[in-house]
Amino acid sequence: MKTYKTLLFDVDDTLLDFGAAEKAALELLFADQQLDFTPDLETQYKRINHGLWIAFEEGKIDRDEVVNTRFSRLFKEYGQEVDGALLERKYRRFLDEGHQLIEGALALIKNLRQDYDLYVVTNGVSKTQDKRLRDSGLHPFFLDIFVSEDTGFQKPMKEYFDYVFARIPDFSAQEALIIGDSLSSDIKGGQLAGLDTCWFNPGRKPNETGILPTYEIQRLDELYRILGMDV
Repeated sequence: MKTYKTLLFDVDDTLLDFGAAEKAALELLFADQQLDFTPDLETQYKRINHGLWIAFEEGKIDRDEVVNTRFSRLFKEYGQEVDGALLERKYRRFLDEGHQLIEGALALIKNLRQDYDLYVVTNGVSKTQDKRLRDSGLHPFFLDIFVSEDTGFQKPMKEYFDYVFARIPDFSAQEALIIGDSLSSDIKGGQLAGLDTCWFNPGRKPNETGILPTYEIQRLDELYRILGMDV
C-alpha cells in the first residue's frame, strides 16, 4: 500500500454539495427577477454553464467571460436581453450563503488532519470559496487554499499545479494524492502534474473519457481504506 503525506481536495461536489447550493441560489435569483425557476430553465442553465466552464478549463475563455455571460446567454434563448454581470453579482450573493456539506466530509477532514497535510485545490471565485469553506467549518483544517482566481491558472492546467507545488513546503508529488469529482479537471489535472488521483463518483457515472484515475470511490469514508487508516 502506497504511503501519502499530502492530500489535495477539490471543493465543489467533493466536500461541499455545490448542486444544492447552486439550486437554492438560482431559485432565489429568479424569484428576485419575479420569474419561476422551472425544470426547463434549470436544464438550459446547466447546459450553458457547463459548456462555459469546460471552455475555461481548456483555456479558451477567462473566468470573467464564464460568470458574466452565462445569464445573458440563458435569457437570450428565451428572447430576453439582460445585464449578465448584474445578475451574476446577485447570484453570487445568494451562492455565497450555500455551504451544504457532502455526507461525511467534515468528519473525514477532521480525522485526516491528524496524520496528513491537507490543502484545497479548486477552480472558482476566491471570495465565494473562502466564505463557503469558513461557514461549513472546513476551513481551519487546511494548511492552505488554492483557488484558480488567485493563481492565474486553473485545473487541469499544469501551471496551476506548478503554482500550488511551489507553495507547499517540502512537497513531493510521489507522496501526494488529489481527490475530486471531476475527471476533466481534478483527475486529468492530477495526471498532468504527476500525481496519483482519486475520483469521487457517488453517482457511479460511467467513465467514457479515457481518463483513468488511480482510485475510485463512491463514499468519502472509502478514502480511509486507500490510506490504510483504521477509523
